[in-house]
Amino acid sequence: MKHEALQPEGIAKPQAPYSPVVVSGDLVATAGQVAFDEDGAIVGDGIEDQARQVFDNLSRCLAAAGCGLEHVIKVTTFLSDFGDFAAYNAVYESYFSSPYPARTTVQTGLAPGLRIEVEALARKPS
Repeated sequence: MKHEALQPEGIAKPQAPYSPVVVSGDLVATAGQVAFDEDGAIVGDGIEDQARQVFDNLSRCLAAAGCGLEHVIKVTTFLSDFGDFAAYNAVYESYFSSPYPARTTVQTGLAPGLRIEVEALARKPS
């Protein structure tokens, strides 16, 4: 099956060798989205501002593939500090509704200044 790589409008072009979004049949996979604006600058210092930027970027990626957050079946979140979990979770709940996607959240090292990275797997609507 052929894969299609997409570069959505409003998403900074990656400097590393990866695609922001890959579509394979009706599956849509996003690369990890961070709190970059379209020019690649970090948006916000706090977890709430960064999480909103991340989910806005994720929404742009999904829209480029013909779907939205309501089509997400799995979310993986990387936090630089697990102490940010409650604030992240509150922002998450403002973007997703029940039934929620499956989700994994882990603490890990991120590039300096970044507090969160989120990737998603979605299924395009028929």
